[in-house]
Amino acid sequence: MNFEDLQIISIDDNENNLFLIEAICEEMKLNVKSFSEPLEALMYVLQNRVDLIVIDYMMPNLDGIEFIKEFRRKNKKVPIVMVTAAGDDETVHKEAFEAGVNDFLSKPVNSVLFKARVTNLLTNYQNTLLIEDRAKLLEEEVKKATENLINREHETLYILGKTAEYKDPETASHVARVAHYSKLIAKAYGLNEKEQEIIFYAAPFHDLGKIGIEDKILLKPGKLDNEEFEQMKNHAQIGYEILKDSQSEFLKAGAIIAISHHEKYDGSGYPKGLKGDNIHIYGRIVAVVDVFDALTSHRPYKKAWSFDDALNLLKEESGKHFDPTLVNLFIENTEEIKKIYNSFGE
Repeated sequence: MNFEDLQIISIDDNENNLFLIEAICEEMKLNVKSFSEPLEALMYVLQNRVDLIVIDYMMPNLDGIEFIKEFRRKNKKVPIVMVTAAGDDETVHKEAFEAGVNDFLSKPVNSVLFKARVTNLLTNYQNTLLIEDRAKLLEEEVKKATENLINREHETLYILGKTAEYKDPETASHVARVAHYSKLIAKAYGLNEKEQEIIFYAAPFHDLGKIGIEDKILLKPGKLDNEEFEQMKNHAQIGYEILKDSQSEFLKAGAIIAISHHEKYDGSGYPKGLKGDNIHIYGRIVAVVDVFDALTSHRPYKKAWSFDDALNLLKEESGKHFDPTLVNLFIENTEEIKKIYNSFGE
């Protein structure tokens, strides 16, 4: 392997030993920087990139083991070779290994052993760095691929969410506002970021089932009679049936919203007559924002209500049609609601 770009640090208070290490490194075509003062060397290695350290054990001011302990607090990977006198006992070796030494050489340093051990350590070090680089590269590629998949899924959800618009007189602006209102209230309610994202992309499916309702009922300009209204109510179940078997967490949430957003907090809603917290929180949120947006939107058969009138209706229906906690949160965030409304005009 090519070691020419690697930086070797040699530390010894004996100049002759430093010269010897420099000479061997030169034969190996290694870049070596020598220090006779261990404190100066420590400051350098803590602030600069190094690839291998060769250090003497016995030095004034700071011995080799203390040096290694300080260095290992910042760097666990760079290989370290400790040079010890022949008389140093096993206790020194044990203490050095525990501090983070990778290998030992005895004085006087043998050139052949030095070359073999340093070559081995540098090869392993480079292989470790290569593996880490490949792992980081793979991680980035996986991250990009995942982001692309998520973006494509979001795009698909957006397109599917527009499906009901082709039969329903409600506009794309209504769908967009319901999505943003829902996310705003979900956040105020305390749902985590993931659930906020889910309801944002799932809320537009609340009326998907209307594609299964006859045009003469769906597009009727006047009030529906009882029989027609009973047929219209089927859209909640139809939307659920379309979405319920999906593997997508967004479409599963869409199924929940489709079948629950016409349930009422007091149990008088449809299709199941669920009551209170038995209605999924997604359905309870969309119930509030869907009604509010319908009231404040112009339709061929009605004029748009004012914000104050629509808010008064929410207050009147708090605890009856709507979850009172959600009504309070909606009113508390009226300014943000107005910003969303103005951003997605009819």
